[in-house]
Amino acid sequence: MEHAGVFVLIGLAAGIVSGFFGVGGGAIIVPALVYFAGFNQHRATGTSLAVLLLPVGLGAVVAYYRHGNVDMKAAGVIAVSLFAAAWASGFLANRVSGAALKLAFGVFMTLMGLYIVISNYCKLGK
Repeated sequence: MEHAGVFVLIGLAAGIVSGFFGVGGGAIIVPALVYFAGFNQHRATGTSLAVLLLPVGLGAVVAYYRHGNVDMKAAGVIAVSLFAAAWASGFLANRVSGAALKLAFGVFMTLMGLYIVISNYCKLGK
């Protein structure tokens, strides 16, 4: 396996960020696969989804559940709607160019980052 060491580092980084901040590992995995392992955007997205299926569900969730920090009803409702939306968006994403998908991902991550920075900056002033 050509990039085994890179894959291990990506997994460690994604696990740490997911466990601490609840950020989807895809926020780390997708760009890391594109820029450090040379994956195209479609392959990085598909690989990220495949990777996250079990480790996230069995790792950090168990720890949070043991501390009473998981609302199972909310999780169930979100999971059903997430499944439907993920299926539909996965279907559509495979019909756009890799460049367009990469641009959309970058815009989304930038907007989310700006929102987090601005909303927390405003809270610091209070």
